[in-house]
Amino acid sequence: MSVPFEVSLSVIDEARFGVRTAKAMLGLAADVPTLLDFCRANGAELAIVRCPTLDLSIAQALECAGFFLTGTLLHLKRDLTRKPIPPKTGAVKVRPVKPGEEVIIGRLAADAFRGYRGHYHADPNLDPAKCDEVYVDWAIRSCTTPGVADEVLVAEDNGEIVGFTTLQMVSADTATSWLSGIKHAARGQHAYRSLKIQSMLWLQERGGRWNISPTLLSNIAVQKALARLGYEPSHSYYTFHKWFRMAG
Repeated sequence: MSVPFEVSLSVIDEARFGVRTAKAMLGLAADVPTLLDFCRANGAELAIVRCPTLDLSIAQALECAGFFLTGTLLHLKRDLTRKPIPPKTGAVKVRPVKPGEEVIIGRLAADAFRGYRGHYHADPNLDPAKCDEVYVDWAIRSCTTPGVADEVLVAEDNGEIVGFTTLQMVSADTATSWLSGIKHAARGQHAYRSLKIQSMLWLQERGGRWNISPTLLSNIAVQKALARLGYEPSHSYYTFHKWFRMAG
């Protein structure tokens, strides 16, 4: 899979953490010097970089340049044309989010992602409380900011919103569920399964074929749930951080 080199300054991360942050996607080890030149030219204090795991030479070049590993993201893919979408089970109801419910979604995200071991939390130089806020802000913006998500689905149990998932059409036939969260107290009640089934139905109604769900490589429970629904591993990325100047 060809991965183009991309790099830019992250306004959101700078506002959140108070450090100028560059974000990049690397497809070749030869991209590393260009990335470093960009960071120095733009006064970046922190660089956050993703690269495909298939080419270890990229990871090795990043390590040689002082980057450290903060996580591995596995993308699982479901082909809606290969097998039928499983039937819905249980009492959980799934529907689109309604205007004004973004506050509820924010509170749910705060509960679901507290202590989450994403790449932000894996960086000991970042405030853990601010790392938690990354997912809260992302969830709220998915509901309110055009372009962040094309749909947000919520799971209700006895009238209470206990989970959510976002959907974004990344191509004419592919939707990615970038962010999903289930309230801790509601786990094990099929809310995640119900959200994934409705996500597939949502995509099918739009003539799509591929539903992609990224998750941490260490999140075995989610991978098992997705496998039971017919998702298969597709591709994966390492995430690296490098500090050019320590915060504070």
